[in-house]
Amino acid sequence: MKTLNIQGKTGKSAIMVGERLQQLEHYILARPAVIITDHHLLNLYGKDFPRYPVITIDCGETIKTLDTVNSIYQQLVDMDADRSTVIVGIGGGIVCDITGFVASTYMRGVSFGFVASTLLAQVDASVGGKNGINFGGFKNMVGVFSQPEFVICDMYLLKSLSMRDLRCGFAEIVKHAVIADADMFDYLEKQWPRALALDNNVIEKLVHDSVVIKAGVVNRDETENGERRILNFGHTIGHAIEKITGVPHGEAVSIGMVASAAIAMRCGLLFEKDAARIEALLSQMNLPTRLSGQREAILSALLKDKKREGSEILFVLPEGIGKAVVRPLTLLQIGQLTEGLI
Repeated sequence: MKTLNIQGKTGKSAIMVGERLQQLEHYILARPAVIITDHHLLNLYGKDFPRYPVITIDCGETIKTLDTVNSIYQQLVDMDADRSTVIVGIGGGIVCDITGFVASTYMRGVSFGFVASTLLAQVDASVGGKNGINFGGFKNMVGVFSQPEFVICDMYLLKSLSMRDLRCGFAEIVKHAVIADADMFDYLEKQWPRALALDNNVIEKLVHDSVVIKAGVVNRDETENGERRILNFGHTIGHAIEKITGVPHGEAVSIGMVASAAIAMRCGLLFEKDAARIEALLSQMNLPTRLSGQREAILSALLKDKKREGSEILFVLPEGIGKAVVRPLTLLQIGQLTEGLI
């Protein structure tokens, strides 16, 4: 097991890569606790949960709403949960987002932690202190910055994932490599078959290296005023695609990364061969890289992007493999630069 730490204004977060769900009780430290999970995880791993009250929610992006949050608040009140209660989310990104939001707002904030059960959650959703829910069909429009006390990344839990879910997590791993670690990208190009096969040494290294990148960025810019924006590579177009088409997050981000790399190439920031490497790696992992027929709807959805400032959107563009910059682009420029891409 390897432990990485994030020290934010909202608290300290310890991320344990390689720890097991069965050790969760050691991190609750004899405090009262409530577990939030989904029905699927409860059926698979409920026997390994410590004996605390459990709140179960449905699965899927559509339940990440204020209605679900209100239901959880009521159950916490009914359980007499107070400010000494630790709330633990066991599940994927949706469970982590909802749990973090609920815990950060219930009684003005209580301690919380995660057991991340999906690859996407382990390398992205559970790390960094972003907690949010959807509103009006737009992703993460309501949320807070608040650090989980602990995050357990249990590699064993990944074995129950579908290949599609695994690939969605790998999209975020590719993102981290493109924006911050050229050596990691080289490693992925060589080791992606072993990674998809969940070779323990390979997958634990990739999760650890991804968390190192994200934790380092968050330590330097917790509330996304500067450097943390680079973690949105592929997400601007990706979130719009996710809203319009309903495809899973990782698949939408994969298409968004390829489009953003092409935009960077058209802006003179990225060599064509590097844009081709990004697309080739995602294709080898059987992630989608193109979308056609939804251009106007996607451009319209960009108007609601959280990174929009007036008539401009802050776009993350790769400057070679292993480095990224943030550039403001007007909606007119985005329309011109994405011609033929989406």
